[in-house]
Amino acid sequence: MATVQVDWGVSERRACTALLVNRSTCEGWDVNHKKVHRVYKELGLQLRNRKPKRRVKAKLREDRAEATASNDVWAMDFVHDQLATGRRLRVLTVIDTWSRFSPVVDPRFSYRGEDVVRTLDEACARVGYPRTIRVDQGTEFVSRDLDLWACQRGVTLDFSRPGKPTDNAFIKAFNGKFRQECLDAHWFMSLADAREKMESWRRFYNEDRPHSAIGYNAPILLMNDAGASGPLA
Repeated sequence: MATVQVDWGVSERRACTALLVNRSTCEGWDVNHKKVHRVYKELGLQLRNRKPKRRVKAKLREDRAEATASNDVWAMDFVHDQLATGRRLRVLTVIDTWSRFSPVVDPRFSYRGEDVVRTLDEACARVGYPRTIRVDQGTEFVSRDLDLWACQRGVTLDFSRPGKPTDNAFIKAFNGKFRQECLDAHWFMSLADAREKMESWRRFYNEDRPHSAIGYNAPILLMNDAGASGPLA
């Protein structure tokens, strides 16, 4: 309204008539800010925190260092597939970037932050907790559940930059092999069938499949041998 009055040099009445606006909507009242604050306090009102304080911050790019031992850095992501019936699956994939060992490949129909936490706890109970986990900024990975889990266990969440898949190249490479050698090679008749076949492939990948980046050894050899040399360049 004020813009119309200034631009056209007309009164408030003429501006309201031209815009078909009731003049009463333009009228206000003077009120002392102290009175507003007093009423606000008496009613017990609160402003919602739009951005909750995070307990764990993402690592800066200049602070990122390559893994030098097993459980130093993990990488985590989701892969999508479906059953033979057409029902969609979401598969959480995790890999140790130093040994190339995969602690878990877990399919579900849906995933929430609390599901990611539960899956990680089960995997870590078997192989130990990592110092860092590299993830993208998906909903499940920026959740309060995962944030609190990482804080309580001393794990740093290393978030990729938006639109920069190369920030998490290890898991992208793993997911490519997983899709080519497992997802594209099988029909999954049920969730239980998918879990069985994916777990069978994960064990083959960890225990038998040679990996060129680690001297054509199986990843489990580096995961179990603390004195082994690191992955080859």
